[in-house]
Amino acid sequence: MALIVQKYGGTSMGSPERIRNVARRVARWKALGHQLVVVVSAMSGETNRLLALAKDVSPNPEPRELDVMVSTGEQVSIALLSMALNDIGVKARSYTGAQVKILTDSTFTKARILDIEEANMRRDLEGGTVIIVAGFQGVDELGNITTLGRGGSDTSGVALAAALKADECQIYTDVDGVYTTDPRIVPEARKLDHVTFEEMLEMASLGSKVLQIRSVEFAGKYKVKLRVLSSFEEEGKETLGTLITFEEDSKMEQPIISGIAFNRDEAKLTVLGVPDRPGIAYQILGTIADANIDVDMIIQNVGHDGTTDFSFTVNRGEYPRALKILDEQVKPHVGARAVVGDNKICKVSAVGVGMRSHPGVASKMFRTLAEEGINIQMISTSEIKISVVVDEKYLELAVRILHKAFELDQPTV
Repeated sequence: MALIVQKYGGTSMGSPERIRNVARRVARWKALGHQLVVVVSAMSGETNRLLALAKDVSPNPEPRELDVMVSTGEQVSIALLSMALNDIGVKARSYTGAQVKILTDSTFTKARILDIEEANMRRDLEGGTVIIVAGFQGVDELGNITTLGRGGSDTSGVALAAALKADECQIYTDVDGVYTTDPRIVPEARKLDHVTFEEMLEMASLGSKVLQIRSVEFAGKYKVKLRVLSSFEEEGKETLGTLITFEEDSKMEQPIISGIAFNRDEAKLTVLGVPDRPGIAYQILGTIADANIDVDMIIQNVGHDGTTDFSFTVNRGEYPRALKILDEQVKPHVGARAVVGDNKICKVSAVGVGMRSHPGVASKMFRTLAEEGINIQMISTSEIKISVVVDEKYLELAVRILHKAFELDQPTV
């Protein structure tokens, strides 16, 4: 008998019939003798509906009240799934984040988990009850409802698995695992049987939508065994999905590159002609950080006339605000010549632990792009990934040719 945490996303909970399908799947796991904690998201589209409703009432909703409202989507889901399970003879009980007491800080709309009280869940589990927990939400020390940010249900699932020391955390989505790239762009993309946490963390940070980066970070920190599965596979035809492993093993040494990741939601900003002196990077990026805008890739050019150009990328949604801050606050403060931006770029990345022991990956990637006339605007590297910024119109072409160049369409031996 194992203690398993399962997480079902909004598409899995998208209709009464899909909720009943989830209930039947949970019941099968329960029949095998496992203890189950099930974390669910709001029904697909519900969070967006609630956010739109808030915007209709107030252009800038107060964050505390926004959390009170959007958290209701998951509350509906846990009640419906509990009803469906009880209806087929499986004892189930729903818990909101506050009832579990998933304690968070007070950063409304993007709170961080501080602690989880497990006593009530343990008691119900020992009594044979399936626990249904609302994902995406918690409560601060003053009793205020908080939410963890978009995609926070993945983080809820992993955090509960860590607190309960679960044998496995299963993330059920609308895909049956992690692929070498998006099959919608490259039909020949292969499902990976396993990837390392390092690779999954890079893929999540680089735009892969299978898992949220915070949940992968949480899993790596607390050594939570993760598996990505599909909730839409027919009974009896379920696969093992993709296992996210802690360490490289002999099987992981075969591929040099495990996947090609990409992110469309990128924008580039450049501060031209800033003084080439110590501290200039802090003066620019410190102002951006104070506005709570995350910066991704950074390049500072070497100057020859006492000035330098400083470029960095941000999420495309933050582009207008970042451009305004640079133009109105940074440019006059540091004496820059101009501020320019481009929100029609994308980032394409090759990820793989095999890079550590196989030289030449960067040159192969750059040659492949050059042969197709794709100009590289920025480059960023780590031990196991190489990322480039290119014009957005070349995104799909770049992904396809790199996927082929690194033979990711070929089955592993």
